Amino acid sequence: MRRTTTTLRRRWGALALVTGLAAGLLPLTAAVAANTVTVYYQPPTAWGSSVNIHYGVDGAAWTAVPGVAMESACTGWRRRTVDLGTATGLQVVFTNGAGVWDNNNGANYRLGTGTVTVAAGRTGTGNPCATGTPSPTPTTSPSPGGARAEVYYRLTTRGWSTANIHYRPTGGTWTPVPGVAMEAACAGWVRRSIDLGTATGLTAAFTNTAGAWDNNNGADYTIGTGRSTVSGGTVTANAPDPCATQAPDTTAPSVPAGLTATAAGLSVTLAWTASTDDRAVTGYEVTRTGGGGGAVTVTSTATRYVAYDLAPNTAYTWRVRARDAAGNWSAASAPATATTGTRPAVGGSPLGGDPREDSIYFVMTARFADGDAGNNRGGSQHVKSGNAANDDPMFRGDFKGLIDKLDYVKALGFSALWITPVVLNRSDYDFHGYHGWDFHRVDPRLESPGASYQDLINAAHAKGIKIFQDVVYNHSSRWGAKGLFTPTVYGTRDEQWKWYYDQPQAGREYNPLEEHQGTDPNLTPAQNAQAKGRPYNGDLWSSTPPAGNQCLNWGAPTGGRSQEGYTLYHCQWPVPTSKLFPADLYHQCWIGNWEGEDSRSCWLHEDLADFNTENERVQQYLIDVYNKFIDMGVDGFRVDTAVHIPRVTWNRRFLPAIQQHAVARHGEKGKDFYVFGEVAAFVNDKWNRGSVNHSAQFFTWKERREYSPDDVRAAIEQYDYEQLLGPSGQPTSDNAFLRGNSYHAPDHSKFSGMNVIDMRMHMNFSDAGNAYGNGKDSDDSYNDATYNVVYVDSHDYGPNKSGTRYTGGTDAWAENMSLMWTFRGVPTLYYGSEIEFQKGARIDCGPSCPLATTGRAYYGDHLAGTVTATDFGVVGQATGEVARTLDKPLVKHVQRLNRIRRAIPALQKGQYSTEGITGGMAYKRRYTAGGVDSFALVTVSGGATFSGIPNGTYRDAVTGDVRTVTNGTLTASVSGKGNLRVYVLDLPGNPAPGKIGTDGPYLR
Repeated sequence: MRRTTTTLRRRWGALALVTGLAAGLLPLTAAVAANTVTVYYQPPTAWGSSVNIHYGVDGAAWTAVPGVAMESACTGWRRRTVDLGTATGLQVVFTNGAGVWDNNNGANYRLGTGTVTVAAGRTGTGNPCATGTPSPTPTTSPSPGGARAEVYYRLTTRGWSTANIHYRPTGGTWTPVPGVAMEAACAGWVRRSIDLGTATGLTAAFTNTAGAWDNNNGADYTIGTGRSTVSGGTVTANAPDPCATQAPDTTAPSVPAGLTATAAGLSVTLAWTASTDDRAVTGYEVTRTGGGGGAVTVTSTATRYVAYDLAPNTAYTWRVRARDAAGNWSAASAPATATTGTRPAVGGSPLGGDPREDSIYFVMTARFADGDAGNNRGGSQHVKSGNAANDDPMFRGDFKGLIDKLDYVKALGFSALWITPVVLNRSDYDFHGYHGWDFHRVDPRLESPGASYQDLINAAHAKGIKIFQDVVYNHSSRWGAKGLFTPTVYGTRDEQWKWYYDQPQAGREYNPLEEHQGTDPNLTPAQNAQAKGRPYNGDLWSSTPPAGNQCLNWGAPTGGRSQEGYTLYHCQWPVPTSKLFPADLYHQCWIGNWEGEDSRSCWLHEDLADFNTENERVQQYLIDVYNKFIDMGVDGFRVDTAVHIPRVTWNRRFLPAIQQHAVARHGEKGKDFYVFGEVAAFVNDKWNRGSVNHSAQFFTWKERREYSPDDVRAAIEQYDYEQLLGPSGQPTSDNAFLRGNSYHAPDHSKFSGMNVIDMRMHMNFSDAGNAYGNGKDSDDSYNDATYNVVYVDSHDYGPNKSGTRYTGGTDAWAENMSLMWTFRGVPTLYYGSEIEFQKGARIDCGPSCPLATTGRAYYGDHLAGTVTATDFGVVGQATGEVARTLDKPLVKHVQRLNRIRRAIPALQKGQYSTEGITGGMAYKRRYTAGGVDSFALVTVSGGATFSGIPNGTYRDAVTGDVRTVTNGTLTASVSGKGNLRVYVLDLPGNPAPGKIGTDGPYLR
């Protein structure tokens, strides 16, 4: 587990689950009783000057939230004395009073009497502000016959200027917080020599005494006798003196050996054996010759490189040389030659084009439209969930239903579909697609004869609709990933469990279309009922440990019982800490702090096995998997749980692979492949609780420095480096902003390749004005906010992390839509929101309630009948229930918004400004490129005055009103929530379109 650098923090909502709310504030003037405690607390530096202590004395009520203020004690410390009365202890948590809490990871702090300290999640005793020498007293000479530890700590990996070591000799006690000062040793290093007496080592943590700690992610560091170094989270025992004068490094690395080149179509995979060096190899240089051009050189930190930009039927030769930190280069390797093949037949071709020209309709495929009842499946939770009573299997919609209703999507005016993951899932409740098991195969519960995934892509493209596929790089199902690793679990077909464990059959594997029908003569009626709906699982279990088993107590009873009262056994189900998964392929921990470093290297949930995405084998597995979908012609990826993979891994491995493969297969259209990531941050901050690594905009930028070639180490280095720089040290951009009234060519040279979902606007869409203000406030921190995906709610949350589908009212929906369709970003609508489908319903409650009662309910009943679209946003004909659906007020609204946006480039791709504008939600936008010049003035739900604008003729796309501006000022009058004015300037070669569509319930 990687180390964390800050005190664990939680919002009050989480804290309330642990402590409960209680009234009553202990009086500050209470008489001093037999017992008191003086609490010293070292808050994180980001907390600022406000620190409260919220506590509950044993047997008494808790203080009122947020507790009582702590006073300054000394630099970095706060203090509060609490009267305990006759009690001998209390529970304590701390807060900055602004929604950030330190509650000991949900456990609260348990304190006694006297003088105590709380720092970096650890409690201690003594006054940290007292002058004098701390006790026990460290010394530079050992006790007679005693041992000594000489500890060197590297400051530069954390950006510190000083450090204290807080330690405990083995079997001894901790030094008082914050420990003892370490002395300067040499540039970037500090040192402390510690007398251990009879101890054989020590446990230690380090602090800069200003609120920042390095405690090895809560595990502390274990250090032995002799000289040890601690650098970048790694302890090196019996280490050489890092401050000793070193001779200049003049030794070159060894020559890379075993270079191979393997062609596959138009790509060639190079692999070689790692070089060695007397100090460290930092990277490789790969040089290509052949193909009629000059030499092409690239660099790599890995011992594998895939070349994509190659011509067909052409021989190329490569050589590789290694580099060390001193800049010494090895000689070039022996050459390796490969000849490319012909251009492979591509399953489909993307539509290409700027993704900002589209608007996106988001569907959960399994819940949208049922075109083939033969692939419907309820799974093992069909009855328990309540779905059976509604005749509503979780897998109900499919590709055939979606193909049949593409004209509905087009009639709404949408030119892109975001669909949930398509890979074969394996879980008890996996209709959503995020529990991938066979990533190479499309889930058969979605396909039908004549309606494969390829058929859907082709059919959508034929109608001018793009497919943005939801993809998951962070995790697989709890049953692993076929072709990478699938765990073997303990199971025995005894009388209790034979309903669950199928008899293994050679050559047979999981197939979700082959569910148990509850007719096995070897099972009792009750057991058949339990087994019904469960697909074959004989490929997963064994009563004897598999070769290399690391799971402790294999098959031993845990002492617990299942819901049915059956004996539970160790190693019976996969969890991260059971060691059923190999550590090189899967992480082995649970997330403790969602804004900490471990959120990138631990499991989110027991059903989501966390890939070790810093492992080369895992990386290549995922790259190969998703290349196949690029080959099929999908137009982009929506990346699930992107924040849970280090940005440096995205920037080094996955994003270049996507970009290179898309271009290699699809040429110019491949350059338009759109990637937008889910970087979930459920706060209203510009930066997610001050953690840049967990903020959406962070992922839109390239790295700014080089890190270790080892991806695990690089991820830690990148995390520490960027966290130290913090929000004020992040890059900024004006790519989304006009300069005056002029558009300027955006600078995408520092763009990572990943765009993002605008989580801050999403969280603030309780009303449009809120979302607008928050969006503007964040836009300078994205590489280019005009590419942000913007939505009100989704299959996970509504605004303000609401667990229900948006229920602000029809007028509020209309206003939100008017803003999304005219402000910067790509507007996106979750299926059914056009009729306020399931408004107020809980979005997701798993198998504990029927899907029909949730925000993920089946939508197809509203689509019954026929519909054809003659253009985007234009219905040709419609019959049945779908005709009534298309007549709803918000449908009319979104249709017209889509038509207006499609006709005005400034609304799609324009930069914006509010300079010289009065009005609530009012802005000017312009896009100038490729012979297109489009300038528009927009105001939503209220009037506005635009000053300092170009003179000329403006035409409103909503009313057709024409204004001639001669003094640089235009005043637009508009009333009604959701109503809109879009005045477009007539420009040479780019006339304004005038009124678009007919008046409706909101646009008029």
